[in-house]
Amino acid sequence: MFEILVAIIFIWLFYLAMKLAFSIAWGLAKVIAVILCILALPALIVGLVSAAGAFLLIPVGIVAGAWGLLKACT
Repeated sequence: MFEILVAIIFIWLFYLAMKLAFSIAWGLAKVIAVILCILALPALIVGLVSAAGAFLLIPVGIVAGAWGLLKACT
């Protein structure tokens, strides 16, 4: 009977330890995720502007070249 009682208490303490470990890990994961989002948002904005600038560079270059060619011909 004592062995069953000790096993139940051990399982209960193991459950509490796992619950605490999960809550600590989950909280730490949320803190790290928030920090990464704070750091990644400006990088994302810069990347999107750079990518949009790279995509716009070709048509703007073509239009500028055509305008320069027309300007040189007249």
